[in-house]
Amino acid sequence: MKALQQLPAPANCPRKPRLAGRLLLLALALGALPALAQRTPHRRAVPQPPPSTLIPGDTIRQVVELPAATLDSLAAEPLTEPAVDSARLVWLQTPATLYEVVNDRMGCIETAAPHQFNTAVLAYVRLFTERQRGYTQRVLEREQFYFPIFEKYLAQYNLPLELKYLSVVESALIPTAKSPVGAVGLWQFMPPTAGDLRLKRDEWVDERMHPEKATEAACKHLRYLYGVFHDWELVLAAYNWGAGNMQRVIRKTGKRNFWELYPHLPAETRNYVPTFTAIMYAMKYAPEHSLNDPALRYEHFEPLDTLGVRGQALDLRRLSRALGYTDSLTLGRYNPEVRHGGLPAGYRPYVLRYPSAAREHLGDVDRATLLTYCQPLTDLPLPLAPRPVYLAGVAPWPVRNDLAATSGPRAETGEAAPRYRRLHYTVRRGQTVASVAEKFDVSPAQVRRWNELPKHATLKPGRELLVFVPLPPAEAPAASVAAAPLPALKRRVVPMDSVSLALANANARYAREAQAIAQREATQAKELLRVQKLQAARVVAQQQQAIFRAAALAKAAAAEEKAQRLAAAEAARTEATRDSDAVASADSSAEPTPAPIPTRRSRNRVLALGATAPTEIVKVEAVPTPKASPSPSLAKAEVYTVRPGDDLTHLARARGVSIAQVREWNQLPSEMVVAGQRLRFGPGPAGAVAASPARTRSAERPEPQLSTHVVQPGDTLYNISRRFKVSVQELRRLNHLTSDDVKLGQKLVVQAS
Repeated sequence: MKALQQLPAPANCPRKPRLAGRLLLLALALGALPALAQRTPHRRAVPQPPPSTLIPGDTIRQVVELPAATLDSLAAEPLTEPAVDSARLVWLQTPATLYEVVNDRMGCIETAAPHQFNTAVLAYVRLFTERQRGYTQRVLEREQFYFPIFEKYLAQYNLPLELKYLSVVESALIPTAKSPVGAVGLWQFMPPTAGDLRLKRDEWVDERMHPEKATEAACKHLRYLYGVFHDWELVLAAYNWGAGNMQRVIRKTGKRNFWELYPHLPAETRNYVPTFTAIMYAMKYAPEHSLNDPALRYEHFEPLDTLGVRGQALDLRRLSRALGYTDSLTLGRYNPEVRHGGLPAGYRPYVLRYPSAAREHLGDVDRATLLTYCQPLTDLPLPLAPRPVYLAGVAPWPVRNDLAATSGPRAETGEAAPRYRRLHYTVRRGQTVASVAEKFDVSPAQVRRWNELPKHATLKPGRELLVFVPLPPAEAPAASVAAAPLPALKRRVVPMDSVSLALANANARYAREAQAIAQREATQAKELLRVQKLQAARVVAQQQQAIFRAAALAKAAAAEEKAQRLAAAEAARTEATRDSDAVASADSSAEPTPAPIPTRRSRNRVLALGATAPTEIVKVEAVPTPKASPSPSLAKAEVYTVRPGDDLTHLARARGVSIAQVREWNQLPSEMVVAGQRLRFGPGPAGAVAASPARTRSAERPEPQLSTHVVQPGDTLYNISRRFKVSVQELRRLNHLTSDDVKLGQKLVVQAS
């Protein structure tokens, strides 16, 4: 502490001021004695100005250092500096490592999505922030274009918003990305999974590449997986490997934590969750790693408008020009699911998207005019053939025409037309190299050579094979044209663009398909009508068989009762004969013949027994007869059981009768007969009487009504049988199925409830 002290100059001054100054110096000296005793080594003398420089009447300012103890009387001891920990000082001076920085930043992320940090995650953080910076920057360019769509549907399905980074792991935000195993789109759906999630796929549109439909399907799938596993790390692993595989590993190991299951998972699934966590960190802390760059071409989300197409052919390139875009492929960014750059005529109703800001370029153009303008051109201008440049002093490169023979068979036939057609074929489940070669009429060795396949290679479903299909030989020209003396350069016809050609030929192809579908539906309608008639005839035949059996039983009962009555009459007649001696003496020469037992075919034969004995005739006539004797034609009527392969025409022709007579005798509603049915070839009232109740009951009972059902995703033969309340065997019989397998879109004949 420093203080200012004023000293009077040693001049001729009064004695009182000098005395006062001395007393002040004495007081200050006495007060500073304790501090001076402690600071003896640091004591230094106050320099005095030389007397010669002083002027009488001047004052001197002197700085005196005072210790803190003289100013603060409450201080018990002098203040000392605190001791410094050297280890902590070294720790504070050492810069933080990347592991510590990333760990602290991961702890600041508040989300339910997986964000556990460890060395496996750190390896991928280094990959995306150091070695693969270009990959991360490409993703950052497309981030604002797709993330608003992802966040919209994630919030709608109440899922963590950080799951939007899952699309980065799957496809790097490329909507047309396709994996080697066949997964397609932003969320990389396999064909079976896409079918379960109702994403349509055909030659022209693949909705797995539709940003909004695919995102909504992914949200549904993630919600389903979370309902199964209740852990987001296991959900991500199941999204990559499959729910069934994850459940199998959990049952096998008994563990329900991803990091506990880590050693039991395949390499791709083990790295899936760390990759997701590293991508989430790299994109959240991109500025801290200098990943954002003004030179990047960032894409931003734009409000979209829609255009509905109902079967009209449409070219997206012409629609881009109509909306004022210089690049004709601009609308492909907003409609990546359209595979060939347009839609053909006759296609199902579809909705296309374009930026709302481009609506002003259309002006007052109505929808019909716009769709007419967007029709694909059938005759597009063809580019000119390349013209070779001839340099002075340099011989031109010989062309094919110059090298070809000018005479002989080669000059006559030529090989200008290609002999093979290049074709890409997608392998289906269960196919082999031999089956593919047989399908395209080529050898398996050729298929292996074209695709560089080993000799015993197995084909995986979804793989594309290159096949050269042989074309039919072209017809030889009638007469060969003589060559000109100087070889002229032929004008080579450049083929049309494949997309334009496909759109131009779509009308004819879809017309043929529509005609084939109409013919197929007509055939199915005829088959359905035939099955209905067959089933109705089968029901009528069963009813007639039941009636015939009932009539036979009734006839047997009546015959038995008649036999009992005749036996009783015979016993009475015998007793009367024994009692009548007169009758016995009168007819002693004639022996009475015993009456035979009547049968079904001769019911009243007992009437002939009374020719010799009048008494017998009286007693027999007393017994009433229920029915008259049958006609000879009825006795000769033939009953035939229909066998498989029989028809009414051949049966009637073999017996010399007409079809109308057979139908009248058997009361048949049509000429349809079934195996096991009994037919009578001869007139008879019994048959008519027996058949009349059958006709009444068949008229009362309505014929079964049949309809068709189109197999939907998830349908099985058992579910369809439960839905229409019929048995599986009946469905297989109606549709001539050899197994319970049904295909999507297949039409089945069912019985309407």
